[in-house]
Amino acid sequence: MMRWFAFCLLLSLIVFSCKDDEGEQYTATPAPLNTPQLFQDLLSNPLIPEANPQTVEGVALGRKLFYDPILSGDGTQACANCHGPQTTFTDPLRFSVGIDGIAGNRNSMPLFNMAWNFNQKFFWDGRASSLEEQALDPVENPIEMHNTWENAVASLQATNEYPELFDKAFGTTTIDRILVSKAIAQFERTLISANSKFDQHLLGTATLTASEANGLSVFMDETKGDCFHCHGNPNSPLWTDNSFHNNGLDEVFTDRGLGEFTGDPRDFGLFKSPSLRNLAYSAPYMHDGRFNTLDEVINHYSEGLVFSPTIDPLMKTIAQGGVQLSQAEKDDLKAFLLSLSDPSFITNPDFQNPN
Repeated sequence: MMRWFAFCLLLSLIVFSCKDDEGEQYTATPAPLNTPQLFQDLLSNPLIPEANPQTVEGVALGRKLFYDPILSGDGTQACANCHGPQTTFTDPLRFSVGIDGIAGNRNSMPLFNMAWNFNQKFFWDGRASSLEEQALDPVENPIEMHNTWENAVASLQATNEYPELFDKAFGTTTIDRILVSKAIAQFERTLISANSKFDQHLLGTATLTASEANGLSVFMDETKGDCFHCHGNPNSPLWTDNSFHNNGLDEVFTDRGLGEFTGDPRDFGLFKSPSLRNLAYSAPYMHDGRFNTLDEVINHYSEGLVFSPTIDPLMKTIAQGGVQLSQAEKDDLKAFLLSLSDPSFITNPDFQNPN
């Protein structure tokens, strides 16, 4: 970990220098991620591509682009329309609606702590291998922004402000989709959530209630909640394994999930495990938003599991329909899960609309 601190210190002293369009030197200001203490203590270093280092100018540009509807086909929809800060950068609608009034078939995933997604698979089905690649998809998706990158870039290039902002961030006034995706990815990597009541408890500045503490015990007990295999534990503060599982939602799949991308029947019905952070703000739940409340989610794992050929072996109580929690255990588990929510994240001024 000391090597990471040394790297950040060195990075803060280095000026990124490149040639701009006229051959003159330009500088971008290094902006190392503000890594929370728990993450420093318990996780590996965040993944920052060498080809896209964090800079003040790049992050500011990415934030502006994230909230600007200019990228959409009719100029009405921004990334933030389906990923708003008040809902931890997800959508309160079950299915987001694109510029043509067409709804998708998946709930928008929350966006936070993505620099620690160590398997580098993004979206519910893992089809993107980097944040940069992920940022490219919605612009051309016919159900979402329904644009072409050629048109989106032309719109940016025609403005008075964006060529100058790209020059400050990347040393060129010539905009392309790769630079757009790099800027958005830089901003998204700054979306860090690590200030929940439970985080404060681990740091010794808050005390759990008896119900929250009992809920953690239910969460960690293989004979009760048995949640930790897919969603981690206090020593793994991401609260997800960032892997893919069939968690017993359906017998027949109308959405094949990971299998839609890989084509492998063994992957049918597998979806990325979301983080359990910020559940107080991110309803509805599951890849298709089928559950409106945490109570419904807990009831699913307690007595609502459905068998299918690719059911995850971790769903060990599938024959009984679930883990069969008592009402008191359900209530305590819910209390613990809510303690993982971070109110400072959804109000952080650095994450709000700058436009």
